[in-house]
Amino acid sequence: MKNLKKLIFAALLAALTFVATYIIKVPTPTMGYIHPGDGLVLLCGIFLGPLYGGLAAGFGSMLADLVSGYATYAPATFIIKLLTAVIASFIANELIHFWKNEKKTIAVIIGSAVGELFMVLGYFVYEIFLLGILTGGLSASAISSGIAASAAGVPFNMVQGIFGTIIAAVLYPILNPAIKRSLYSN
Repeated sequence: MKNLKKLIFAALLAALTFVATYIIKVPTPTMGYIHPGDGLVLLCGIFLGPLYGGLAAGFGSMLADLVSGYATYAPATFIIKLLTAVIASFIANELIHFWKNEKKTIAVIIGSAVGELFMVLGYFVYEIFLLGILTGGLSASAISSGIAASAAGVPFNMVQGIFGTIIAAVLYPILNPAIKRSLYSN
C-alpha cells in the first residue's frame, strides 16, 4: 500500500512538474526559458526520495521539453532533472536526519542549492557536446565554440536554480505535513 501511495504521489508530482515547466515560461536570449518547474523537481526528490522522486522529476521535465519543441534536450533533461532531484533528496533528507528534524527549511535550501548547481553544470556540459557536434564534431575548435556558446546559458540556468530553490523552500513547510501524513499513514 505504501509503494502504491508513493507511485500515485510520483505521478501527481510529475504532472505538476510538467505543468509548472510547460505553462509558465520566461524566454531567454539563448533560446531557452526560465520556469518554476525546478522547485517541483526539488520537492519530488525531497518528498519521495531518490527513486520515485528522481523518476517523477525526470519524466515531468522531459515531457515538458518534448511538448515544447525542445526534443533535442529531452534525454539530457530526463537525466539532469532526475539527478538534481536525487542530489537534493539525499542532502536535504540527510541534513534533516542529522539535525533531528530541526532546521528542515535550511536543509531543503542546502540540498536544493547543491542539486541546482548540478543542474547548471549538467546543461553546460550537455550543451558543449551538443553544440560541438552541430558545429563540426568533437574537434578542438568545435568544443571551444561549444564552450563559449554554452557559457551564455549559465547565468539563466543559475537564475532558474535560485528561483527553484526559493520555490522549494517556500512550499516545503506548507506541503510537508499533508504529504507526510498521506504517504506514511495507514
